[in-house]
Amino acid sequence: VSSTEITESVYNRINEVDGSVGSYLELNKEAALKDAAVADEMIKKGEGDLLTGIPIAIKDNICVRGFKATCASKMLGNFEPPYNATVIEKLKKSGAVLVGKTNMDEFAMGSSTENSAFKKTRNPHDLERVPGGSSGGSAAAVASLTVPLSLGSDTGGSIRQPASYCGVVGLKPTYGSVSRYGLVAFASSLDQIGPFARTVEDASLLYGAICGKDEMDATSLMTKFDAKNVKNDVKGLKIGIPKEYFGKGVDSKVKELVMSAAKEYEKLGAELVEVSLPFTDYALSAYYIIACAEASSNLGRYDGVKYGYRCENAKSLEDMFVRSRSEGFGDEVKRRIMLGTFVLSSGYYDAYYKKAKLFQKNLREEFGAVFSKCDLLLTPTAPDVAFKLGEVEDPVKMYAADICTVPVNLAGLPAVSIPVLGTKDGMPVGMQLIGNNFSEETILTAANAYEKHIGGYTLPRI
Repeated sequence: VSSTEITESVYNRINEVDGSVGSYLELNKEAALKDAAVADEMIKKGEGDLLTGIPIAIKDNICVRGFKATCASKMLGNFEPPYNATVIEKLKKSGAVLVGKTNMDEFAMGSSTENSAFKKTRNPHDLERVPGGSSGGSAAAVASLTVPLSLGSDTGGSIRQPASYCGVVGLKPTYGSVSRYGLVAFASSLDQIGPFARTVEDASLLYGAICGKDEMDATSLMTKFDAKNVKNDVKGLKIGIPKEYFGKGVDSKVKELVMSAAKEYEKLGAELVEVSLPFTDYALSAYYIIACAEASSNLGRYDGVKYGYRCENAKSLEDMFVRSRSEGFGDEVKRRIMLGTFVLSSGYYDAYYKKAKLFQKNLREEFGAVFSKCDLLLTPTAPDVAFKLGEVEDPVKMYAADICTVPVNLAGLPAVSIPVLGTKDGMPVGMQLIGNNFSEETILTAANAYEKHIGGYTLPRI
């Protein structure tokens, strides 16, 4: 089968179902077919690798030359980046086919993809429900079979939570293992690009293609990862079960299904160990202080001057600044900018931001101590399954959907979400496997073992 045929079939599937799902913000079939033709030539010459000719969708906060990078915001509605993100350069070198840009919560701020300025994305397993966020478009694209692989970004769970809601595999790599050059910043010390796929092997392959040191990103680190080293043997692995992740706020059916999955690991030869991470109870508060503080700083550049949205008929320079930002940003983005500006302000910096950063250090040390007792941790990915569109209007309730995922970002650790056997109300449930720094091979091996054991991906209803 040629890459051109595969690419044609992908666009046929998009035409068939994406009108209902709404995964994509921008498509370019002509450019994709050119990529596919190049890939077919590479394969003929024996120059390709396992990603050559494979269609991939890209979250719309990652810069791709020839596509807009709107971050699903009116503020960047017409912005076309003049360069490729490092991850895109690596994919092009592999000969991958770039299908299009996917919908997201505006500037990656949200847990439902309802905060996009352009459209709402729906869950392929139930079109009345959200796909999760902020990478909801990338997760829904893979789940609805419109593309085999996609890239998202994860600041507090934005890959793993939508992967859980949509019943696919989502990997948040170790902070620094993938270059952030060309990723539009939300919270620079927490953001990380990672893959979505329908199988652990595919996610491993895509991660292997994009990871590694990049001179354009001073926070990136040299990482060596070979997808061929991801096995499916967990004999002798010690898997920690942190009790705090199975407590108040987590749905009883979700707990039951995730614990059943944990018991399957015992059958496969792993050992379950109960552990405690008491700082988890404060992680959500610290995360929203740190993330919003960094967002306040990063989004200061959108002022209506150099690029981005500018209001019309401004009466003064100050009026242009205020109105451009007020009209260009959505409610959730403005909420987080105000929160971040407050915690960084004189008189509150020490009370909030400084304390949150000290807590972050303690949380990392607590994870380090736990990893001296076990090889990885097993938790629910999200406290419940995907909720209905429009059902959660209270921002604080929406933030609580990240309770199981934000500690991982604060600690900079790798984690993967995979679907467990069984559903709640017909919707997928995700299990999160968390590893120590740069232990992607360990968590992906454990994920692969479970996936092979239960039989893999469940098709959506659409």
